[in-house]
Amino acid sequence: MSAPGKQRPQRADDAAAASADGAVTPDMSAVPAETIDLQIADVLAAVRYPANKDRIVDAAREAGASNELLSILDGLPEQDYAGVDDVTRLIGSNYGPGLGL
Repeated sequence: MSAPGKQRPQRADDAAAASADGAVTPDMSAVPAETIDLQIADVLAAVRYPANKDRIVDAAREAGASNELLSILDGLPEQDYAGVDDVTRLIGSNYGPGLGL
């Protein structure tokens, strides 16, 4: 049972961890074991925006993302992205309906 006022992650496999202030942040150590869709979601959620392509690729590499995801992100146009939606829109348009973003 958790202490009053403290939130506990729902499950250990949620790929999230609660920080001291109660905010839930992605557990990037789980990224390589996830499907490509989940890897993309976790990596992009951890990036501080606005971000350029290099920052996004670096975040994925630091998280231990698969070579498949690194290749997808490396194929993004060289530009600044205002947020997750900007990135996922381009990924979806480049790789079609196979990615459930």
